[in-house]
Amino acid sequence: MAELLSVDEIVAMGDACVRVPRPEFEGRVLPLCSIADLQRMIDRHKGKQGIRKAKEAIKLVRVGSDSPQETLLRLAIVRAGLPEPELNVPIISEDGARHHELDLSYRKYNIGIEYDGEHHGEEDQIARDITRSERYANLGWKEVRISKRHMVNDAKPAAAKVLVALAQAGWRRGV
Repeated sequence: MAELLSVDEIVAMGDACVRVPRPEFEGRVLPLCSIADLQRMIDRHKGKQGIRKAKEAIKLVRVGSDSPQETLLRLAIVRAGLPEPELNVPIISEDGARHHELDLSYRKYNIGIEYDGEHHGEEDQIARDITRSERYANLGWKEVRISKRHMVNDAKPAAAKVLVALAQAGWRRGV
């Protein structure tokens, strides 16, 4: 696939392969493979077309992304010079209760980033999203919501929204 795809698309495929599945939705508990398995595949194909892209992509593969859009958003955030967010980490309140897992987050700054795909436009999902947003706010978290419209122009609008949230929370570049 490295012959045909961009580095970002290869990373999204890699993230999908190494992600820990959600058994209640997928009926399996193990990832399709590990990052080490992907590295061994690259090592076995030295000199093949696309191998340079594959080597570049493997450095960017992370466990935890639940969708290609989350991966592309993470890559855009990092390319914009922002810190790399954590992936699908739950909010733990002061009483130890576990809450929703954020798509991407900065625990240090209590910022959660949610990528809202097309199903977030459905009436029931909108109600759940509003409840989720209110819960975040009550727990002291700021939610940054990203949609397809923020992913244009190499996702610069999405990265800009994250930058504003980080700056408001006290993050400074190079500090």
